[in-house]
Amino acid sequence: MTNVNDAWIVNLIRHWREDPGASYRTWFLWEERIKNFRSIRRGIQAVIDEIRSDTFGNAYRGSSLETIVSSIAEQRQVFKGADHAFLWKPKLRIPDIYEDRANQLAFGRFLDACLCCNAEAQVLAAIRTLDQSRIKGLGPAAANLLYFLHPTVASPFNTAIVKGFNALMGANVKLGRWDEYLAMRQGILALNAAHRTLLSNDLGAVAGFLFDVGSGRYPLPERDATGALERWREDLERVRAEAAGAASKAAQAASEADHTHTEIQGWLRDLGLALGFDVWVASNDGGRPYAGGRLSDGCLDRLPERLTANGTAETVRLIDVIWLEKASGDVAAAFEVEHTTSIYSGIVRMLDLALGVEGGTARNLFLVAPDNREEDVRAQFARPAFSRVSELDLRYLPYSELRGHRETIARFGTGLKGVLAIARPVGAPR
Repeated sequence: MTNVNDAWIVNLIRHWREDPGASYRTWFLWEERIKNFRSIRRGIQAVIDEIRSDTFGNAYRGSSLETIVSSIAEQRQVFKGADHAFLWKPKLRIPDIYEDRANQLAFGRFLDACLCCNAEAQVLAAIRTLDQSRIKGLGPAAANLLYFLHPTVASPFNTAIVKGFNALMGANVKLGRWDEYLAMRQGILALNAAHRTLLSNDLGAVAGFLFDVGSGRYPLPERDATGALERWREDLERVRAEAAGAASKAAQAASEADHTHTEIQGWLRDLGLALGFDVWVASNDGGRPYAGGRLSDGCLDRLPERLTANGTAETVRLIDVIWLEKASGDVAAAFEVEHTTSIYSGIVRMLDLALGVEGGTARNLFLVAPDNREEDVRAQFARPAFSRVSELDLRYLPYSELRGHRETIARFGTGLKGVLAIARPVGAPR
């Protein structure tokens, strides 16, 4: 690609910054731009919640997604038309996140992962996982959502930005493919790093610059197009090779994670039954094969009505395992197993259970996770949004402790004493 340090690029960026009609002054320095980040973030959380509880619906119009994408599209010229990619096109049946529940859940997991993470590697992993789902019509336009979550990691994306990148860098980015977006992102990061003092850590600045170039606002000099294109192809092949390797590892990890998640649920089911509790297994997991039968064998087929009477029914039914007192139907303990999924979403479900139960009877709440996720667990516990965690007795239960002690607890234990002994309270010293 073009040498990002060429003097003509420096001069062009300076001219762009001084141009009163360019996006730098009309959009990037616009005071309302930053104010919209928080509301869009809240809107993305609403989309995630609706998808998780299966209340999102099967239409774009009137959905929570339309609300936030419309808000993005109103961000002046750089995001004009951002909603086009999400509009339901009946004849093509795209983007296929409205009528296909599996695709909708994959999209929700993508948003959830990106909302909760704070590292570049995690964002890229979420993108690759979404790409592997091959959801028809859902391409890099979704990066416009990511920009408002991670403005230093994800660049905005639209036709003009792609045209500007191709014209400036001598590349050949094609619309609609995530691998092309990721390769373009590498070039954008290189351009931004070379001219950070004229641009910004916020990739909105360099995206605005490329947008104006792609819109034909500035003529560009003639360059060696053949050499630039070859360098672009090398970048693209590198990204594709990385994606292929990541896909192979992710497929293996996903298979192992699913097995482990079910296995841990099975341990908790068996332990709860052995201790004399009624047991509930998440409604979407009960049919999974386990120990020669189904995971829900011997468990309740419905929750007591008062646990689902305060508008949290769908959320509570998705909690991985709940132990209930036989006589009263009170929640004795609840467990969320987070092998590779978002710690954040597990805590939210626990809070919905605890705060939604009449009389506040749901007290012993356990987040069950691998030993190597303890730092992640504690980081999520520390979020201001979970300031009430200490009141609700939420505890971290490492896999190793459950694996090593569950049989002894089942044989000799009574009540919750054994489980409480191996779990770690929030904020407890390690």
